[in-house]
Amino acid sequence: MKPQFKQIVIVLLSIFLLSCSTEESPSETAVTPEPVTPPTVTNPEVPTAPIAKSINYLALGDSYTIGQSVCETCRFPEQLKTSLKMFYTDTNFSLKVIATTGWTTTNLISAINQQKPESNYDLVTLLIGVNNQYQGKDFSVYEREFPELVTKAIALAKDDKKNVIVVSIPDYFYTPYAKNLSDSQKTKITTEINQYNAFAENYCKTNQIVFVNITDITRQGLSNPNLVASDGLHPSESAYALFVERLLPKVKIALQN
Repeated sequence: MKPQFKQIVIVLLSIFLLSCSTEESPSETAVTPEPVTPPTVTNPEVPTAPIAKSINYLALGDSYTIGQSVCETCRFPEQLKTSLKMFYTDTNFSLKVIATTGWTTTNLISAINQQKPESNYDLVTLLIGVNNQYQGKDFSVYEREFPELVTKAIALAKDDKKNVIVVSIPDYFYTPYAKNLSDSQKTKITTEINQYNAFAENYCKTNQIVFVNITDITRQGLSNPNLVASDGLHPSESAYALFVERLLPKVKIALQN
């Protein structure tokens, strides 16, 4: 056999053997994987349960609730109502505000007693106490009157405490207003605000009332001037929007149950 012909035979035989090996080996066979359907992710911000067709909301407080130095629709109760409307388009929301700049717990109790609002609210928020601190009231007044206000709020919320949300007191030390105060006055503000908030939070925890902390937001007021209103003291519309972000998940849970 000539060398050239012998080489041709060897090449053809090798190709034939390789082809047989490939067909007989299942491990070398290409397998097309079945398409995987990704799991459905539920957006936690989307309501998962219906609520009543009509919701009555009562906001109790002081300047932080009435929205001192911001527009009426900029204050947090109005922003909260607007946000709820976006989620629950088939529900009618009404808002009543009992709040005035400078009110202490004593003033708010007096106003509720005088106005005698109906006890038909599906949601009640309570933010009170900064003026007790600002006006130098004895802390024992807050210890006595804050629980009274929570009790009144529950009564106004159809005697259902799950419909009541307490909001922490902002810290006005972190505003341009406080820059002109002495170091001892500045320290006093934050120390006492912490004392008031700790009492309120512990009371709410003990009595299974929802407590939402927004104080840390207001403590960014000096590093982020956009969080302070034009008066250099109160929260701005942007700050109240951040309040609403904290409140909204808790409010939705209250309204859905």
